[in-house]
Amino acid sequence: MTERTTVRLPEELLARAKRKAAAEGRTLTALIEDGLRRVVNETAAKPKKRRVSLPVSMATGGPMPGIDISDSAALQELEDLEYVERMKHFR
Repeated sequence: MTERTTVRLPEELLARAKRKAAAEGRTLTALIEDGLRRVVNETAAKPKKRRVSLPVSMATGGPMPGIDISDSAALQELEDLEYVERMKHFR
């Protein structure tokens, strides 16, 4: 059983589709049906992605000795100093 429906397409795409259907000697409906079947079958035929196991670090740590993580101003200063050192190498 076929069903009638309305589809909104860009003018350029519709014109190209009509020319292709005419050049192949078939109807626009047949061309659209063929295209939809290809897209639907392609999606269904895609292989499932397999699950990948990523390594997890078991390292323990924390801040370096002498660094107080509750002092945000000191942390910002350390970050700024590291940035300045990195920029020295780009000159």
